[in-house]
Amino acid sequence: MDIPKGTYGFRFAEDPELQLCVLFAAGCDSITTPTYRWDGLERTDGPLLLFQYTFSGEGVYESENQIHRVTAGQAFLAEIPGPHRYYYHPESKEPWEFLFLLFRPQLILPHWRKFRREAGEVPHLPLDSAPVRLSRMIVVDAAAGRISDPLIASSCVYQFVTELARMQVASLRNRENWPQNVRRAAEFIELHYARMTSIEQLSEHVSLSKYHLIRRFSASTGLTPGAYLTRVRIEKAMELLRGTALSIEAIAERIGYSSGSYFIKAFRGLTGLTPGEFRSGGESLAYRKLFFD
Repeated sequence: MDIPKGTYGFRFAEDPELQLCVLFAAGCDSITTPTYRWDGLERTDGPLLLFQYTFSGEGVYESENQIHRVTAGQAFLAEIPGPHRYYYHPESKEPWEFLFLLFRPQLILPHWRKFRREAGEVPHLPLDSAPVRLSRMIVVDAAAGRISDPLIASSCVYQFVTELARMQVASLRNRENWPQNVRRAAEFIELHYARMTSIEQLSEHVSLSKYHLIRRFSASTGLTPGAYLTRVRIEKAMELLRGTALSIEAIAERIGYSSGSYFIKAFRGLTGLTPGEFRSGGESLAYRKLFFD
């Protein structure tokens, strides 16, 4: 590893006028002794959030009734205080090498918990993934003295946690990670959005019950089939609003809505604009396209 060993702590004075993320410590270590052991219920420096990423060797992370062997490419995410323990694996024959970040939960706890809920407490993260690259950079910058004020520290923490959340969103959007029947359902919506009349029609196509289709589709894509259909229709509508002179009623019919009023309601619900406002610019910016998460 090209990361300096050691622990670097930060105790910047807080400004009551500024809402900032708080970096508590960052570091890199190589452990070879079984005396390395932390208990989340015995620590007194919380509340803290801990991200620890393994480069080589092996450790153990215990959380309530689960025991995880933490090896290269795995991280664990812990809340301090909390019912967990982590320690050097007693049978390991090589050093446990890892980096870690500790920060206060203020401002970032919802992002942290959402990622942990979706990815798990002990997720696999590629070495070249954005969160791992950022965590390495934070430790290197800490060792070099470049994290010199609370604004820089706050930026480091927020960017890191944002990349964690973004990585999970990107995973959901990657069709290669979707089950085959979910991919087939999405493709059917994209091809037949103008003629779809019900979720039952879609569930028959992919041979799943309506209940199982909604559950699997939502878990894989982050959207219900109905919301995905609306997204596809509105994106097609934006192309027609900007690229043709078709009336609102004609566009509504072309993309599958039974009336212009229903189309206007759906368009406004997703974009915050009416189709007419989007087409003309009106009092707002003249958008060529809107991007959705």
